Amino acid sequence: MQLKLKLTVVAAIAAVAGMASAQEQVVKIGHVAPVSGAQAHYGKDNENGARMAIEELNAQGITIGGKKIKFELQAEDDAADPKQGTAAAQKLCDAKVAGVVGHLNSGTTIPASKVYNDCGIPHVTGAATNPNLTKPGYKTTFRIIANDNALGAGLAFYAADTLKLKTVAIVDDRTAYGQGVANVFKKVAAEKGMKVVDEQFTTDKATDFMAILTAIKSKNPDAIFFGGMDPQGGPMLRQMEQLGMTNVKYFGGDGICTSEIAKLAAGAKTLANVICAEGGASLDKMPGGKAWKAKYDAKYPGQFQVYSPYTYDATYLIVDAMKRANSVDPKVYTPELLKAQFKGVTSTIAFEPNGEMKNPAITLYTYKDGKKTPLN
Repeated sequence: MQLKLKLTVVAAIAAVAGMASAQEQVVKIGHVAPVSGAQAHYGKDNENGARMAIEELNAQGITIGGKKIKFELQAEDDAADPKQGTAAAQKLCDAKVAGVVGHLNSGTTIPASKVYNDCGIPHVTGAATNPNLTKPGYKTTFRIIANDNALGAGLAFYAADTLKLKTVAIVDDRTAYGQGVANVFKKVAAEKGMKVVDEQFTTDKATDFMAILTAIKSKNPDAIFFGGMDPQGGPMLRQMEQLGMTNVKYFGGDGICTSEIAKLAAGAKTLANVICAEGGASLDKMPGGKAWKAKYDAKYPGQFQVYSPYTYDATYLIVDAMKRANSVDPKVYTPELLKAQFKGVTSTIAFEPNGEMKNPAITLYTYKDGKKTPLN
């Protein structure tokens, strides 16, 4: 009799445990960025931001649609390559993730956005800034950072109005991002009366810029604008110093606005001539910036670059829409993203009908004693 009672109790406990686990639903959120190659430092930082958010969300014990939700991050590497970007996007579609945070580069995000649209999964980028991203009008595409129209224009206004510069040479790396931000700067600078004295092109794999810089030096510009990323920006600053171009201002968008560029410039005096723009407020001025950065540094020491606060917010933003829709089904919760009024670490996030952020801020930075410092 006693054995029978014991077996009944064990069976009852097992049944309750089975019911509990049946009530827990695993929801995958995708993340894509380059975690290999020259831009891996950006990609890892982005992935860290999303991973940190997932861990915090799981600790909250969130229930959606009557089920306890366990979030899992499915992280993919696109190596900053458009083909690999679309392959990663398709992989996430096939895995039936509920939403995607990413990508980092405009050149990978733009082609991937069509893949996500076709499979009906929303993606939120906090890094890709080319305005063309939202032009197709996909209902699944969202950006929570200022685009290149704001970044390029802000830099051109500063060059012309504040620094009173008259001439500029423009270099871009021929990527969607580099070309995009350079074209905006060029257009606005010309409207402000600045003269473009030279235009040169490189690639996002190059490290030798001596021929380009020698050609530019002969035109004696007040400034160079570089549309590209820090793996090229750092060596370019070193080579400018070697050519004696130490009085030439060096402008660029968020792609060069990193702590890493100071390391890549390897002590070049020209680092002090850098003026770069980033979407959003500086960390100190973000609503939750300082506290968030302390938490991030404790978890991922020495890895912070630029965009992790945005990937962190993007992850929370997706889950916020799921909670408001009471569903993890992308078809059900995607319309809720457009209605967001999400108070994040970076800002309060709300969207225009095309998925662009309402009233995005930008911040200009320079480098003082090798440290990235907001301009007043």
